[in-house]
Amino acid sequence: MSEQNRKEDRQFNAIEMEVFSNRLLSITEEMGNTLIRSSFSSNIKERKDCSVAIFDAQGRLVVQAAHIPVHLGSLSGAVDAVMERYGVTGILPGDSYISNDPYLAGGSHAPDITVVTPIFWENQLRFFAANIGHHTDVGGGVPGSTSHLFKTVWEEGLRIPTMRIEREGQLDVDLLEMIAHNTREPEYRVHDIRAQIATNLKGVKLVHELVGRTGLEKLLSAIEDLLAYTERRLRTRISRLPAGSASFIETMDDDGLGGDPVEIRATVEARDGVLFVDFTGSGKQARGAFNMPRNALNASVYFAVKAMLDPYLMPNNGMFMPIVVTSPEGTITNPSFPAAVGARATTSQRVAGAVLGALGQLVPQGQAMASSNDVMPSMVFSGRRSDGKGSFVYLETLGGGSGARADMDGMDGIQVHITNTSNLPAEAMEIEYPLLVEEYGLVTDSGGAGTRRGGLGIVRQIRSLGDDIICSVRCDGGKFGALGLAGGLPGGKSRVFLNFGRENEEQIPNKVSGLHLSAGQSVRLETPGAGGTGYLRDALWLIWRKIFEAGRLPRMQPFEIMV
Repeated sequence: MSEQNRKEDRQFNAIEMEVFSNRLLSITEEMGNTLIRSSFSSNIKERKDCSVAIFDAQGRLVVQAAHIPVHLGSLSGAVDAVMERYGVTGILPGDSYISNDPYLAGGSHAPDITVVTPIFWENQLRFFAANIGHHTDVGGGVPGSTSHLFKTVWEEGLRIPTMRIEREGQLDVDLLEMIAHNTREPEYRVHDIRAQIATNLKGVKLVHELVGRTGLEKLLSAIEDLLAYTERRLRTRISRLPAGSASFIETMDDDGLGGDPVEIRATVEARDGVLFVDFTGSGKQARGAFNMPRNALNASVYFAVKAMLDPYLMPNNGMFMPIVVTSPEGTITNPSFPAAVGARATTSQRVAGAVLGALGQLVPQGQAMASSNDVMPSMVFSGRRSDGKGSFVYLETLGGGSGARADMDGMDGIQVHITNTSNLPAEAMEIEYPLLVEEYGLVTDSGGAGTRRGGLGIVRQIRSLGDDIICSVRCDGGKFGALGLAGGLPGGKSRVFLNFGRENEEQIPNKVSGLHLSAGQSVRLETPGAGGTGYLRDALWLIWRKIFEAGRLPRMQPFEIMV
């Protein structure tokens, strides 16, 4: 009997499976809370730009907390890299491993540093605890270590292959300090990496307690049930899709260094319970840093499939099995070394949007949605601290509009798709950095019109309170608005201004790197809105009908309402 047939014939204990699923999820949630509470930098402690997960001894994802979807790629890649480099016999109790490199260690870009810790039971490797944190700086050519202008990974900061950061429980302080002092905020790096190690040790302790209460064999059996059930459930969803393929194209403004727009083309096809997702036809490898490593591509596809076909599906290895992702080498969705990848989040958003758009043509009418803002707006400010003691790097990624559905307007000002970070409260930012938030709100009329309008984008305007502050802004969507659905209009585009509202106001490019600000100067970013759903004339007809039914207008013929 084939492995697939065995999975299909497997009988599940639904109650036991649900109990263990929640127990494992509670472990990762407690790990995540530990990481957030104990971290030093605002990007992790305030914005929660981090993720945690548990893997089994085969490197299969067992459970991931509800943090950042794109981080799944780096977590899986890091665990695979540890197993490939050291092998089962070379992984020892008390070890922890650190990495970040997209080509050497399965990462997705340098600021995302991953720590992996093996979990042993009775001297046998059984699980891995893993977490990832986005560090605001890891060196490189600009504060924040990410610029659309970079052409190679060597410009993007420190490259960390898979390395032991702990040996038999002893921290390698030399390695830790080498990493920290190759960044612009060494103290933050030391404390945050220590927090990541401690978070995994918390996971080790909690898994040990679970095994001690339930027994190892019972836990392993429940995990096999979870993975098999998740796979079977997704295959069932896929098998209900109609025959044939569907394609959708998202268009980026450029490849980071200007030039022509870049297409992200996703083609999906369901066959025999397997979903094939192909990116043939996407733009060639970017000259700038918008290239997307393989693990980030996979994670973005997994998110989109889960969101469209089964939002409540458990995120584990079983979800990956029925999905086959292909992309030609040398394209923006499968770059060749040493292509820069630091700005890969924008491409990840476009990939997720393209897969959602393609699947929207196959699912029942009413489940599809218009395009969301599908970009990754970011602002980075750096300079001397207010007290003169060292430098700071402040990073913020912003939300935008969410696409309208057939029965509801799009949500305003939220993070969409592959990211899930909180905002940094203005009060926290102003206390910690020599910056002032002049405006923070929604961009008026930025949602695409329709029977249901698209969500509104965000405006954030920040003034420098110190001299020689360095600012970088990156926001795609300045040329093409988010697409509407079924006649809905596109969403508003992004814009960036210098000194908005003053005599010297100037609209500047949506992608700027290393902009020097003196005290009193401000930068304003307006993020894109989302597409609307349904023809505007239908919306006006509904409004007219409601007004007429309320007895407030004389009766008119529908054709008298002109759009």
